[in-house]
Amino acid sequence: MERTDERYRHYVAILEEELIAAMGCTEPIAIALAAARARELLGACPSRVEVEASGSIIKNAKSVVVPHTGGLKGIEAAVAAGIVAGRADRGLEVIAEVSQADVAQVVAYLERTPIEVGRAKSELDFDIVVRAFAKRDAQMAGPDASARSALVRIADHHTNIVREERDGIVLRDVAPASEGGADENLTDRSVLSMEGIWDFATTVRIEDVRALLDRQIACNDAIAREGLDGVWGANVGSVMLGAYGGDVKVRACAHAAAASDARMSGCELPVVINSGSGNQGITVSVPLIVYARELGSSDEQLYRALVLSNLVAIHQKTGIGRLSAFCGAVCAGAAAGAGIAYLDGGGYEEAVHAVVNALSITAGMVCDGAKPSCAGKIAFAVNAGILGYVMYRDGQQFYGGDGIVKKGVENTIDSIARLGRDGMRATNDEIIRIMLGA
Repeated sequence: MERTDERYRHYVAILEEELIAAMGCTEPIAIALAAARARELLGACPSRVEVEASGSIIKNAKSVVVPHTGGLKGIEAAVAAGIVAGRADRGLEVIAEVSQADVAQVVAYLERTPIEVGRAKSELDFDIVVRAFAKRDAQMAGPDASARSALVRIADHHTNIVREERDGIVLRDVAPASEGGADENLTDRSVLSMEGIWDFATTVRIEDVRALLDRQIACNDAIAREGLDGVWGANVGSVMLGAYGGDVKVRACAHAAAASDARMSGCELPVVINSGSGNQGITVSVPLIVYARELGSSDEQLYRALVLSNLVAIHQKTGIGRLSAFCGAVCAGAAAGAGIAYLDGGGYEEAVHAVVNALSITAGMVCDGAKPSCAGKIAFAVNAGILGYVMYRDGQQFYGGDGIVKKGVENTIDSIARLGRDGMRATNDEIIRIMLGA
């Protein structure tokens, strides 16, 4: 693909938009971002906070540890961290710069401040509204003065602030793309195709993507190592290595699982995400790093494999949406299979069939929120990606008509999108009701 091709510029822009650093699970971090911005608008520490969040946000924020909170979990902890120590200008690293003194203040704030959480009234899968209230200065307010207020709404994706209010005055109001508005913050993903991605990955000028990928390699490898060296979550990675040995296929799965275990359990190391998800960012990258070391791949080969893996995952998730009942690790694991196929000397056909075969194996995996068991799901998704490639390399594959598999990789990806976006909507609602005890 030539650099003068408009698709080339779009592909680079998509990687720049998606491969960003985040500390902590991205749904509670998005809540922390909204809370931090609400405090900025308020100009004071809120004495009361109300949060409305879509069911999928509640699902993903309910059970995961929020970094820099002393091990606290949930939406309330995310709100407190954002208000006490958040920097909204840092985006998904909103609580990356928190001192030990700040941690103590987060805990104290949470103990003394009413934070009400409810389910959003909208039908959006991704919707967060934070309302913050503070009493007026007694010297300036009359006896019947109402509390000062600020409102921040994030919709569609994790840093997309669509509405801001201060004392009822609207400062920003943009219709979410999912409500018929235009998302001017993201490049159109409809330019993506498997053929286009392969062309781009194998021809891209490395200098155009090096900085993004260097950060992804450094951050995601570091948290994988921490996950194996420390005691985090269910220690899925360590269990796998102890039970199954050190074969590269096992290590690829185990390292990715270990990174997720650390991240889900509050590890204060950043992760470079994919499709708005740290776990997906880990899944598309860590197995490739492990394989590249085993195979003695050059830096350029690893870069091109990562470009392939990242974009294949984004391509699949575009049709499904950021949040659904369809486990995102499935798409990321299939994408990792394509990247591993490239590292192992495979061509376009090997990469494509790795994706189709992997999706055939794990397409039924559901998302029941962010928590330690994500590590186990990632391990199996990566294993499916590897198996998908090895199957085709050894002359085996699943064919169109086998379940939801269609003839042609794009048709199969469309089937998966339909399943995740439409078919599993009722499943998502039921998962949320189960998790909330309804």
